[in-house]
Amino acid sequence: MNVCIHFLPDDVTIAAQVGEPLLDVAARAGISIPTGCLMGSCHACEVELDDGETICSCISAVPGDRSHLTVNLFSDPSW
Repeated sequence: MNVCIHFLPDDVTIAAQVGEPLLDVAARAGISIPTGCLMGSCHACEVELDDGETICSCISAVPGDRSHLTVNLFSDPSW
């Protein structure tokens, strides 16, 4: 099943497979999400979903419970 992922503020949309790592989807779309530890501990890769949930993209995959997902990237000048 494909899920349509919309990245903000870049306004880029790409199709992704359920279970595909979110960092891989972003890279395919030409979106750079900063990373640190790649284990979800440092929160450098934190993004906000359209429902307000905040997740670490390094340990998150495309969910299978919806057909569209908006991912809002934070801008943190310290990373």
